Amino acid sequence: MSGSFKPLYRICYRSIFVLFSFLLLGNISAIAAPDGKALFNSNCASCHNPLKDLTGPALQNIDKGFPTKQWGYDWVHNSSKLIGAGDPTAVAIFTKFNKTQMTAFPQLSTDEIDAILKYVDEFKAPVASTPGTTTGGEAPTETNGWVYTVITLALLVLVVILWRANQTLRRVANDKEGVQNEKEIPLYRSKLVIAIVAILVFIMAGYWLVNGAVNEGRQQNYQPSQPIFYSHKVHAGVNQINCLYCHAGAEKSRQAMIPSSNICMNCHKAINSYSGTPLVTAEGKPVDANKQIQTLYEYAGWNPEKKDYNRDANGNILAKPIQWVKIHNLPDHVYFNHSQHVKVGQVQCQKCHGPITEMDEVYQFSALSMGWCINCHRQTEVQFANNNYYSVYQKYHDELKSGKRAGVTEADMGGTECQKCHY
Repeated sequence: MSGSFKPLYRICYRSIFVLFSFLLLGNISAIAAPDGKALFNSNCASCHNPLKDLTGPALQNIDKGFPTKQWGYDWVHNSSKLIGAGDPTAVAIFTKFNKTQMTAFPQLSTDEIDAILKYVDEFKAPVASTPGTTTGGEAPTETNGWVYTVITLALLVLVVILWRANQTLRRVANDKEGVQNEKEIPLYRSKLVIAIVAILVFIMAGYWLVNGAVNEGRQQNYQPSQPIFYSHKVHAGVNQINCLYCHAGAEKSRQAMIPSSNICMNCHKAINSYSGTPLVTAEGKPVDANKQIQTLYEYAGWNPEKKDYNRDANGNILAKPIQWVKIHNLPDHVYFNHSQHVKVGQVQCQKCHGPITEMDEVYQFSALSMGWCINCHRQTEVQFANNNYYSVYQKYHDELKSGKRAGVTEADMGGTECQKCHY
Protein backbone atom coordinates (compact mmCIF):
# COMPACT_ATOMS: atom_id res chain seq x y z
CA MET A 1 0.00 0.00 0.00
CA SER A 2 1.22 3.49 -0.79
CA GLY A 3 2.58 5.51 2.13
CA SER A 4 0.17 8.36 1.35
CA PHE A 5 -2.86 6.13 1.95
CA LYS A 6 -1.69 4.50 5.18
CA PRO A 7 -1.79 7.58 7.48
CA LEU A 8 -5.26 8.52 6.18
CA TYR A 9 -7.12 5.39 7.24
CA ARG A 10 -5.10 5.10 10.47
CA ILE A 11 -6.06 8.63 11.46
CA CYS A 12 -9.73 7.90 10.69
CA TYR A 13 -9.76 4.71 12.77
CA ARG A 14 -8.01 6.39 15.70
CA SER A 15 -10.43 9.32 15.60
CA ILE A 16 -13.42 6.99 15.63
CA PHE A 17 -11.97 5.02 18.56
CA VAL A 18 -11.25 8.19 20.58
CA LEU A 19 -14.75 9.63 19.88
CA PHE A 20 -16.52 6.37 20.77
CA SER A 21 -14.46 6.02 23.99
CA PHE A 22 -15.27 9.60 24.95
CA LEU A 23 -19.02 9.01 24.47
CA LEU A 24 -18.89 5.76 26.43
CA LEU A 25 -16.94 7.26 29.34
CA GLY A 26 -19.16 10.34 29.33
CA ASN A 27 -22.23 8.17 29.83
CA ILE A 28 -20.68 5.54 32.15
CA SER A 29 -22.26 7.04 35.26
CA ALA A 30 -25.74 6.79 33.74
CA ILE A 31 -25.08 3.16 32.78
CA ALA A 32 -23.73 2.18 36.20
CA ALA A 33 -26.25 4.12 38.32
CA PRO A 34 -29.04 2.03 39.89
CA ASP A 35 -32.48 2.44 38.30
CA GLY A 36 -34.67 3.77 41.13
CA LYS A 37 -37.93 3.31 39.25
CA ALA A 38 -37.21 -0.32 38.36
CA LEU A 39 -36.09 -1.08 41.92
CA PHE A 40 -39.23 0.55 43.33
CA ASN A 41 -41.56 -1.38 41.00
CA SER A 42 -39.91 -4.74 41.68
CA ASN A 43 -39.47 -4.39 45.46
CA CYS A 44 -41.80 -1.73 46.87
CA ALA A 45 -44.81 -1.12 44.59
CA SER A 46 -46.87 -4.03 45.93
CA CYS A 47 -47.16 -2.35 49.37
CA HIS A 48 -46.16 1.29 48.85
CA ASN A 49 -47.10 4.30 46.76
CA PRO A 50 -44.94 7.44 46.56
CA LEU A 51 -47.86 9.79 47.32
CA LYS A 52 -50.37 7.94 49.52
CA ASP A 53 -50.54 5.30 52.22
CA LEU A 54 -51.34 1.76 51.14
CA THR A 55 -50.30 -1.34 53.08
CA GLY A 56 -47.28 0.70 54.10
CA PRO A 57 -46.67 4.45 54.35
CA ALA A 58 -46.31 6.84 51.41
CA LEU A 59 -42.61 6.98 50.55
CA GLN A 60 -42.19 10.49 49.20
CA ASN A 61 -39.83 12.36 51.57
CA ILE A 62 -40.17 9.57 54.14
CA ASP A 63 -36.41 9.65 54.64
CA LYS A 64 -36.80 13.13 56.14
CA GLY A 65 -38.39 11.46 59.18
CA PHE A 66 -35.61 8.91 59.68
CA PRO A 67 -33.47 9.48 62.80
CA THR A 68 -30.34 8.94 60.70
CA LYS A 69 -29.53 7.85 57.17
CA GLN A 70 -28.06 4.61 58.51
CA TRP A 71 -31.32 3.96 60.37
CA GLY A 72 -33.14 4.02 57.02
CA TYR A 73 -30.76 1.42 55.59
CA ASP A 74 -31.21 -0.77 58.67
CA TRP A 75 -35.01 -0.45 58.41
CA VAL A 76 -35.08 -1.58 54.79
CA HIS A 77 -32.59 -4.40 55.40
CA ASN A 78 -34.46 -5.83 58.42
CA SER A 79 -37.23 -3.80 60.06
CA SER A 80 -38.13 -6.58 62.51
CA LYS A 81 -34.70 -6.30 64.10
CA LEU A 82 -35.33 -2.63 64.94
CA ILE A 83 -38.85 -3.42 66.17
CA GLY A 84 -37.57 -6.27 68.33
CA ALA A 85 -34.93 -3.95 69.82
CA GLY A 86 -37.67 -1.50 70.85
CA ASP A 87 -36.59 1.34 68.55
CA PRO A 88 -39.30 4.01 69.11
CA THR A 89 -39.49 5.14 65.46
CA ALA A 90 -39.70 1.56 64.18
CA VAL A 91 -42.34 0.59 66.75
CA ALA A 92 -44.41 3.69 65.93
CA ILE A 93 -44.47 2.86 62.18
CA PHE A 94 -45.20 -0.80 62.92
CA THR A 95 -48.10 0.12 65.21
CA LYS A 96 -49.55 2.78 62.89
CA PHE A 97 -49.85 0.34 60.00
CA ASN A 98 -51.74 -2.38 61.87
CA LYS A 99 -48.56 -4.21 62.89
CA THR A 100 -47.98 -5.35 59.33
CA GLN A 101 -44.44 -6.66 59.08
CA MET A 102 -42.37 -5.13 56.29
CA THR A 103 -40.51 -7.59 54.08
CA ALA A 104 -36.77 -7.57 54.73
CA PHE A 105 -34.57 -6.59 51.76
CA PRO A 106 -31.00 -7.47 52.81
CA GLN A 107 -30.03 -7.81 49.14
CA LEU A 108 -30.50 -4.09 48.44
CA SER A 109 -27.30 -2.04 48.61
CA THR A 110 -27.20 1.44 50.11
CA ASP A 111 -26.82 2.90 46.60
CA GLU A 112 -29.97 1.06 45.47
CA ILE A 113 -31.91 2.29 48.51
CA ASP A 114 -30.76 5.84 47.78
CA ALA A 115 -31.90 5.42 44.16
CA ILE A 116 -35.37 4.31 45.32
CA LEU A 117 -35.67 7.26 47.72
CA LYS A 118 -34.53 9.65 45.00
CA TYR A 119 -37.14 8.25 42.60
CA VAL A 120 -40.05 8.55 45.06
CA ASP A 121 -38.96 12.04 46.15
CA GLU A 122 -39.04 13.21 42.51
CA PHE A 123 -42.26 11.35 41.67
CA LYS A 124 -44.97 13.58 40.18
CA ALA A 125 -48.71 13.10 40.73
CA PRO A 126 -50.45 11.63 37.65
CA VAL A 127 -52.54 14.00 35.56
CA ALA A 128 -56.30 13.37 35.77
CA SER A 129 -57.51 11.40 32.75
CA THR A 130 -60.39 12.15 30.46
CA PRO A 131 -62.16 9.82 28.03
CA GLY A 132 -60.00 9.04 25.03
CA THR A 133 -56.74 9.89 26.79
CA THR A 134 -54.26 7.84 28.75
CA THR A 135 -52.26 8.83 31.78
CA GLY A 136 -48.89 7.87 33.10
CA GLY A 137 -47.78 7.38 36.67
CA GLU A 138 -45.47 10.37 36.47
CA ALA A 139 -44.44 13.31 34.34
CA PRO A 140 -42.37 12.31 31.30
CA THR A 141 -38.66 12.47 31.98
CA GLU A 142 -36.35 14.01 29.41
CA THR A 143 -33.56 11.70 28.32
CA ASN A 144 -30.64 11.95 25.92
CA GLY A 145 -30.59 8.21 25.26
CA TRP A 146 -31.80 8.70 21.69
CA VAL A 147 -28.85 11.00 21.00
CA TYR A 148 -26.37 8.29 21.96
CA THR A 149 -28.30 5.79 19.86
CA VAL A 150 -28.14 8.02 16.77
CA ILE A 151 -24.43 8.75 17.32
CA THR A 152 -23.64 5.05 17.77
CA LEU A 153 -25.51 4.10 14.59
CA ALA A 154 -23.79 6.94 12.70
CA LEU A 155 -20.40 5.72 13.89
CA LEU A 156 -21.18 2.16 12.82
CA VAL A 157 -22.16 3.40 9.35
CA LEU A 158 -18.96 5.47 9.23
CA VAL A 159 -16.87 2.43 10.16
CA VAL A 160 -18.45 0.42 7.32
CA ILE A 161 -17.84 3.28 4.84
CA LEU A 162 -14.21 3.68 5.91
CA TRP A 163 -13.67 -0.06 5.76
CA ARG A 164 -14.98 -0.17 2.19
CA ALA A 165 -12.92 2.92 1.33
CA ASN A 166 -9.85 1.24 2.77
CA GLN A 167 -10.49 -1.86 0.64
CA THR A 168 -10.86 0.28 -2.49
CA LEU A 169 -7.71 2.33 -1.76
CA ARG A 170 -5.76 -0.85 -1.14
CA ARG A 171 -6.83 -2.28 -4.49
CA VAL A 172 -5.94 1.00 -6.26
CA ALA A 173 -2.54 1.06 -4.56
CA ASN A 174 -1.88 -2.55 -5.53
CA ASP A 175 -2.78 -1.85 -9.16
CA LYS A 176 -0.43 1.14 -9.18
CA GLU A 177 2.44 -0.91 -7.77
CA GLY A 178 1.73 -3.89 -10.00
CA VAL A 179 0.70 -6.17 -7.15
CA GLN A 180 -2.05 -8.65 -7.98
CA ASN A 181 -5.22 -8.13 -5.95
CA GLU A 182 -6.88 -11.06 -4.26
CA LYS A 183 -10.26 -11.96 -5.64
CA GLU A 184 -12.89 -10.28 -3.44
CA ILE A 185 -15.39 -12.74 -1.99
CA PRO A 186 -18.93 -11.43 -1.34
CA LEU A 187 -19.89 -11.32 2.31
CA TYR A 188 -22.72 -13.81 1.85
CA ARG A 189 -20.17 -16.36 0.56
CA SER A 190 -17.53 -15.71 3.20
CA LYS A 191 -16.94 -18.75 5.41
CA LEU A 192 -16.26 -16.52 8.41
CA VAL A 193 -19.49 -14.56 7.95
CA ILE A 194 -21.50 -17.75 7.39
CA ALA A 195 -20.01 -19.31 10.54
CA ILE A 196 -20.74 -16.22 12.66
CA VAL A 197 -24.33 -15.97 11.39
CA ALA A 198 -24.89 -19.70 11.98
CA ILE A 199 -23.59 -19.45 15.56
CA LEU A 200 -25.76 -16.38 16.29
CA VAL A 201 -28.85 -18.06 14.83
CA PHE A 202 -28.15 -21.18 16.90
CA ILE A 203 -27.74 -19.14 20.10
CA MET A 204 -30.88 -17.05 19.48
CA ALA A 205 -32.95 -20.12 18.57
CA GLY A 206 -31.77 -21.88 21.72
CA TYR A 207 -32.59 -18.86 23.85
CA TRP A 208 -36.02 -18.57 22.24
CA LEU A 209 -36.81 -22.26 22.77
CA VAL A 210 -35.57 -22.35 26.39
CA ASN A 211 -37.25 -19.09 27.33
CA GLY A 212 -40.50 -20.24 25.70
CA ALA A 213 -40.38 -23.57 27.53
CA VAL A 214 -39.64 -21.92 30.90
CA ASN A 215 -42.57 -19.51 30.49
CA GLU A 216 -44.99 -22.14 29.20
CA GLY A 217 -48.29 -21.81 31.05
CA ARG A 218 -47.38 -18.51 32.71
CA GLN A 219 -49.43 -15.44 31.97
CA GLN A 220 -47.95 -12.45 33.76
CA ASN A 221 -49.67 -9.19 32.70
CA TYR A 222 -52.65 -11.19 31.39
CA GLN A 223 -55.60 -8.76 31.31
CA PRO A 224 -58.75 -10.22 29.75
CA SER A 225 -61.89 -8.23 29.04
CA GLN A 226 -64.70 -8.99 31.50
CA PRO A 227 -68.48 -9.11 30.90
CA ILE A 228 -68.82 -6.10 33.23
CA PHE A 229 -66.22 -3.34 33.47
CA TYR A 230 -65.56 -3.57 37.20
CA SER A 231 -63.04 -1.02 38.47
CA HIS A 232 -61.08 -2.12 41.55
CA LYS A 233 -59.65 1.40 41.60
CA VAL A 234 -63.13 2.85 42.17
CA HIS A 235 -64.31 0.21 44.63
CA ALA A 236 -61.21 -0.81 46.62
CA GLY A 237 -59.24 2.40 46.04
CA VAL A 238 -61.54 5.43 46.02
CA ASN A 239 -64.34 3.94 48.13
CA GLN A 240 -62.03 1.90 50.37
CA ILE A 241 -64.12 -1.30 50.21
CA ASN A 242 -62.21 -4.05 52.00
CA CYS A 243 -61.05 -6.90 49.74
CA LEU A 244 -62.56 -9.44 52.14
CA TYR A 245 -66.04 -7.96 51.79
CA CYS A 246 -66.25 -9.36 48.26
CA HIS A 247 -63.63 -12.12 48.46
CA ALA A 248 -64.78 -13.51 51.80
CA GLY A 249 -63.12 -16.89 51.28
CA ALA A 250 -59.61 -15.43 51.22
CA GLU A 251 -59.22 -15.78 55.01
CA LYS A 252 -61.50 -18.79 55.48
CA SER A 253 -60.71 -21.27 52.72
CA ARG A 254 -58.34 -22.26 49.98
CA GLN A 255 -60.20 -20.21 47.36
CA ALA A 256 -60.68 -16.44 47.60
CA MET A 257 -64.14 -16.78 45.99
CA ILE A 258 -65.67 -14.72 43.21
CA PRO A 259 -68.55 -12.68 44.69
CA SER A 260 -72.05 -13.32 43.41
CA SER A 261 -74.19 -10.53 42.02
CA ASN A 262 -76.02 -10.46 45.39
CA ILE A 263 -72.88 -8.99 46.98
CA CYS A 264 -72.84 -6.27 44.34
CA MET A 265 -76.53 -5.57 44.84
CA ASN A 266 -76.04 -4.89 48.56
CA CYS A 267 -74.74 -1.50 47.42
CA HIS A 268 -76.15 -1.09 43.94
CA LYS A 269 -79.79 -1.34 44.98
CA ALA A 270 -79.24 2.23 46.12
CA ILE A 271 -76.34 3.27 43.90
CA ASN A 272 -77.74 3.29 40.35
CA SER A 273 -75.45 5.86 38.73
CA TYR A 274 -71.78 6.83 38.63
CA SER A 275 -70.49 10.39 38.88
CA GLY A 276 -66.79 9.86 39.59
CA THR A 277 -63.71 10.26 37.40
CA PRO A 278 -64.39 9.13 33.80
CA LEU A 279 -63.36 5.52 33.22
CA VAL A 280 -61.33 4.24 30.29
CA THR A 281 -60.18 0.81 29.18
CA ALA A 282 -56.54 -0.23 28.96
CA GLU A 283 -56.66 0.83 25.30
CA GLY A 284 -57.90 4.30 26.25
CA LYS A 285 -61.51 3.81 25.11
CA PRO A 286 -64.14 5.60 27.24
CA VAL A 287 -66.43 3.43 29.37
CA ASP A 288 -70.09 4.21 30.04
CA ALA A 289 -70.15 3.42 33.78
CA ASN A 290 -73.92 3.80 34.06
CA LYS A 291 -74.40 1.23 31.31
CA GLN A 292 -72.21 -1.18 33.27
CA ILE A 293 -74.51 -0.78 36.28
CA GLN A 294 -77.50 -1.55 34.07
CA THR A 295 -75.70 -4.68 32.84
CA LEU A 296 -75.27 -5.73 36.47
CA TYR A 297 -79.02 -5.29 37.01
CA GLU A 298 -79.69 -7.60 34.03
CA TYR A 299 -77.49 -10.33 35.50
CA ALA A 300 -78.95 -9.91 39.00
CA GLY A 301 -82.54 -9.78 37.72
CA TRP A 302 -83.14 -6.39 39.35
CA ASN A 303 -85.78 -3.97 38.12
CA PRO A 304 -84.59 -0.45 39.02
CA GLU A 305 -87.99 1.09 38.26
CA LYS A 306 -89.95 -1.26 40.52
CA LYS A 307 -87.01 -1.49 42.94
CA ASP A 308 -87.58 -5.21 43.16
CA TYR A 309 -86.31 -8.38 41.51
CA ASN A 310 -87.95 -9.78 38.39
CA ARG A 311 -89.50 -13.13 39.21
CA ASP A 312 -91.09 -16.00 37.32
CA ALA A 313 -94.53 -17.52 38.00
CA ASN A 314 -93.11 -19.53 40.91
CA GLY A 315 -91.51 -16.50 42.53
CA ASN A 316 -87.95 -17.40 41.56
CA ILE A 317 -85.65 -14.47 40.82
CA LEU A 318 -84.77 -14.26 37.11
CA ALA A 319 -81.02 -13.93 37.66
CA LYS A 320 -78.15 -15.43 35.71
CA PRO A 321 -74.50 -15.92 36.72
CA ILE A 322 -71.88 -13.45 35.57
CA GLN A 323 -69.33 -15.23 33.37
CA TRP A 324 -66.20 -13.67 34.84
CA VAL A 325 -62.94 -14.61 33.10
CA LYS A 326 -60.41 -16.14 35.50
CA ILE A 327 -57.13 -14.23 35.56
CA HIS A 328 -54.84 -15.98 38.05
CA ASN A 329 -54.37 -19.64 37.08
CA LEU A 330 -52.02 -22.13 38.74
CA PRO A 331 -51.19 -25.60 37.40
CA ASP A 332 -53.35 -28.43 38.75
CA HIS A 333 -50.37 -29.98 40.58
CA VAL A 334 -49.77 -26.83 42.63
CA TYR A 335 -51.46 -26.40 46.01
CA PHE A 336 -52.13 -22.84 47.16
CA ASN A 337 -54.26 -21.93 50.16
CA HIS A 338 -55.48 -18.34 50.50
CA SER A 339 -56.37 -18.65 54.19
CA GLN A 340 -52.90 -20.02 54.99
CA HIS A 341 -51.36 -16.84 53.58
CA VAL A 342 -53.99 -14.19 54.38
CA LYS A 343 -55.15 -15.32 57.84
CA VAL A 344 -52.19 -17.24 59.25
CA GLY A 345 -49.28 -15.59 57.48
CA GLN A 346 -50.89 -12.12 57.51
CA VAL A 347 -49.78 -11.56 53.91
CA GLN A 348 -51.43 -8.54 52.33
CA CYS A 349 -53.37 -8.98 49.07
CA GLN A 350 -51.05 -6.53 47.30
CA LYS A 351 -48.06 -8.79 47.94
CA CYS A 352 -49.23 -11.14 45.17
CA HIS A 353 -51.86 -9.12 43.31
CA GLY A 354 -49.89 -5.87 43.12
CA PRO A 355 -51.37 -2.34 43.36
CA ILE A 356 -54.92 -3.64 43.04
CA THR A 357 -56.37 -0.38 44.39
CA GLU A 358 -55.00 1.42 41.33
CA MET A 359 -56.29 -0.99 38.68
CA ASP A 360 -59.40 -0.30 36.65
CA GLU A 361 -59.03 -3.57 34.75
CA VAL A 362 -57.27 -6.22 36.80
CA TYR A 363 -54.25 -7.97 35.34
CA GLN A 364 -51.87 -10.61 36.69
CA PHE A 365 -49.22 -8.55 38.41
CA SER A 366 -46.82 -11.25 39.63
CA ALA A 367 -45.19 -14.07 37.71
CA LEU A 368 -46.63 -16.74 40.07
CA SER A 369 -43.77 -19.00 39.00
CA MET A 370 -42.16 -21.51 41.34
CA GLY A 371 -39.06 -19.37 41.63
CA TRP A 372 -41.16 -16.34 42.51
CA CYS A 373 -42.96 -18.26 45.29
CA ILE A 374 -39.73 -19.78 46.64
CA ASN A 375 -38.05 -16.37 46.82
CA CYS A 376 -41.04 -15.01 48.71
CA HIS A 377 -40.82 -17.89 51.20
CA ARG A 378 -37.13 -17.19 51.68
CA GLN A 379 -37.48 -13.45 52.19
CA THR A 380 -40.86 -12.86 53.83
CA GLU A 381 -40.90 -13.03 57.61
CA VAL A 382 -43.88 -14.76 59.19
CA GLN A 383 -46.10 -12.95 61.70
CA PHE A 384 -44.78 -15.04 64.58
CA ALA A 385 -45.67 -12.92 67.60
CA ASN A 386 -49.12 -13.48 69.13
CA ASN A 387 -49.96 -16.06 66.46
CA ASN A 388 -51.30 -19.26 68.03
CA TYR A 389 -50.88 -21.16 64.79
CA TYR A 390 -47.12 -21.12 65.29
CA SER A 391 -47.16 -21.98 69.01
CA VAL A 392 -45.60 -25.41 68.27
CA TYR A 393 -42.36 -23.78 67.13
CA GLN A 394 -41.15 -23.19 70.68
CA LYS A 395 -37.49 -23.18 69.63
CA TYR A 396 -38.00 -20.17 67.38
CA HIS A 397 -40.02 -18.34 70.05
CA ASP A 398 -37.16 -18.84 72.54
CA GLU A 399 -34.55 -17.67 70.02
CA LEU A 400 -36.60 -14.55 69.25
CA LYS A 401 -36.89 -13.71 72.96
CA SER A 402 -33.17 -14.26 73.57
CA GLY A 403 -32.16 -12.16 70.58
CA LYS A 404 -30.47 -15.03 68.72
CA ARG A 405 -32.95 -14.64 65.89
CA ALA A 406 -34.30 -11.43 64.35
CA GLY A 407 -37.22 -13.08 62.56
CA VAL A 408 -38.61 -16.31 61.12
CA THR A 409 -39.22 -16.88 57.43
CA GLU A 410 -41.44 -19.50 55.83
CA ALA A 411 -38.28 -21.20 54.58
CA ASP A 412 -37.21 -21.76 58.20
CA MET A 413 -40.36 -23.83 58.68
CA GLY A 414 -39.95 -25.95 55.57
CA GLY A 415 -41.52 -23.56 53.10
CA THR A 416 -39.02 -24.50 50.38
CA GLU A 417 -39.69 -28.24 50.56
CA CYS A 418 -41.33 -29.78 47.50
CA GLN A 419 -44.26 -31.39 49.35
CA LYS A 420 -45.40 -28.05 50.75
CA CYS A 421 -46.88 -27.12 47.38
CA HIS A 422 -46.75 -30.34 45.35
CA TYR A 423 -48.82 -33.12 46.88
